[in-house]
Amino acid sequence: MPGLIGTKIGMTSVFGADGKNIPCTVIQAGPCVVTQIRTVEKDGYSAIQLGYDEKKEKHTSAPLMGHFKKANTTPKCKLVEFAADFAKELALGDTVTVADVFSDEEMWVDVTGISKGKGFQGVVKRHGFGGVGGQTHGQDDRLRAPGSMGASSWPSRVFKGKRLPGHMGAERVKILNLKVVKVIPEHNLILVKGSIPGAKGSYVIVEE
Repeated sequence: MPGLIGTKIGMTSVFGADGKNIPCTVIQAGPCVVTQIRTVEKDGYSAIQLGYDEKKEKHTSAPLMGHFKKANTTPKCKLVEFAADFAKELALGDTVTVADVFSDEEMWVDVTGISKGKGFQGVVKRHGFGGVGGQTHGQDDRLRAPGSMGASSWPSRVFKGKRLPGHMGAERVKILNLKVVKVIPEHNLILVKGSIPGAKGSYVIVEE
């Protein structure tokens, strides 16, 4: 398996073999259920679809209920495809756990999640602007303003890509090469070094 779907539990710290304190993020990865197997003959590519976290039937659409019944499993909240050829190894309805993917050996993973939403923010917080003007020049309300937007005569418009105020956060973010510090297979937990995107309780995708 190249990865699992999980939930961000929170952060903690552990001591390494050299005695250093390592900040870690705790992820509950799985158990995931195989809900669909894509093949080159039928779909044009090889992949496996995993489902994670229970969902009530009354909150699941009829097409999805049929999809889950084919896999002989209960409705799931999160579905993710992992591109790989697993037709020989897994079948519909099989359960994949942390022990099947991760080990205590030294390994690195990529973690994908939705970053925390910050709402509408100005240029100082969103892009790190330093502000314009100063109190010594009689400007008491322009300290966090973006400044000039460009030429006033031609082309009489703001160029595309100009850093401006706007919606910040709530974006798909992928962190590469995070070291797996510890694996607790009996509780489907993995500890990775450093921080990962998203709030506590949010869904994340952990890939080898």
